[in-house]
Amino acid sequence: MGRIQYNGVLLLMVLQIFLVATTTGDETCESDRIMEEQCRIHTYRTVKPLLDYFRQVRNELEQSETKEQQISELNSDLMEKYHEIVRIHETFVKEAALLNEYKNKVIKGEYDLQLCQNKIDKSESEINSKQNIILKLKEQLTDKSTNLENCQVQLKSVNSRLIEKDETIKRFSENIKNNTEHQKTLELKLEESKSILINHEKEIQLCRSEMNKLNRTSDNIREQKKIQLKLNECETKLSQSELDKLNPTTCLPFGDYSGVHQLNVSGLFNVLCDSQLAGPGWIVIQQRVGGNESFKRDWATYRKGFGSFESDFFLGLEKIHRITSLERFELYIHLVDRRGRTYNARYDDFKISDEDNGYALSLGKFNGTIRDSMRYNENMKFTTFDHDNDKHDGGNCAVWAENGWWYNACSYCNLNARNLYIHWWDTYLKEVKMLIRPKEAMKK
Repeated sequence: MGRIQYNGVLLLMVLQIFLVATTTGDETCESDRIMEEQCRIHTYRTVKPLLDYFRQVRNELEQSETKEQQISELNSDLMEKYHEIVRIHETFVKEAALLNEYKNKVIKGEYDLQLCQNKIDKSESEINSKQNIILKLKEQLTDKSTNLENCQVQLKSVNSRLIEKDETIKRFSENIKNNTEHQKTLELKLEESKSILINHEKEIQLCRSEMNKLNRTSDNIREQKKIQLKLNECETKLSQSELDKLNPTTCLPFGDYSGVHQLNVSGLFNVLCDSQLAGPGWIVIQQRVGGNESFKRDWATYRKGFGSFESDFFLGLEKIHRITSLERFELYIHLVDRRGRTYNARYDDFKISDEDNGYALSLGKFNGTIRDSMRYNENMKFTTFDHDNDKHDGGNCAVWAENGWWYNACSYCNLNARNLYIHWWDTYLKEVKMLIRPKEAMKK
């Protein structure tokens, strides 16, 4: 801008010189018109550069003013821009402060978020752990529910058995009461029989005394025969039924009085008499009604017998042999399947041999409401895990079946089997009773 002012001053000086020169030249050349043209030419040549320069300066000046105006406008715009930049800067500073504040908040939020994430991870881990525990608890609950259902089923079964046992106990109580009364009656009859027996013995002694006297005092043969007849009559007054009552060998003398009674068959032992299931006079030799007795026993135990008359028991091979060797016995088998349906099987000539012959089984003819499954075992010796008498080539049937029985190879029925496997052919049973009675009992 200083340069433009300098050029303007110089231009004014040149213009003044030009005006002076022009004035002087006009005075000198006015007289000489000839020289006028030359003067003009000279003046033109002298002034032209100045004029050109002047024009240039003027143009530059105009341009300078324009530029100054533009510069002023630009300065004004620049100031506005500057103020705007200042405002923007202030806004930027504020926003930067806010940004820093937000950044701090973001950092704090990230930290809090990280803490929350850690808590979430920990919570997820705890949730997973608890879910695993819940799954285990569900499994345990399922198992316990299953066990509970099984327990409920068992409880129902136990309740049913308890009811049955209560009824059985009630029957036994009634039987005991009846047996007590019957025992009292029998004791009275026994006393009467003993009194009669004593009187008969006295009469026999009197008869013998008289016979001895007659033998000493008389040779009359006819009188001796009369005395002998009288003696025989005295000896037979004690009836066979009275003798049977004094020394019972079966349950027949006890009539309708069920329960435990004592028999005298080559020794005294107790038996369970049953007069309700199939009539009077039956001896129960085997019973499965409780499910608590193990039939996995050795030979000696089966020979002697085991169990309880109130639940499961086996009378004993030796006792069964002694009883069935007295006369002809029939066998009655009472069967109840798992649905409560009842069957029976009867054999008209049941007996077992002595121990030397292995307590071999004989049955006789069959009659019943179920197929003859025991025929396969006829004539077989008894087998236990320590006495193998079966015909099975693969080993001892009593070992894998876990009970003693009259095995062939092995058996189509097993009434001494484990509780879940008691069967008669393809029928699985929950209750079994084996009873024997003299074959001619109903004819007497």
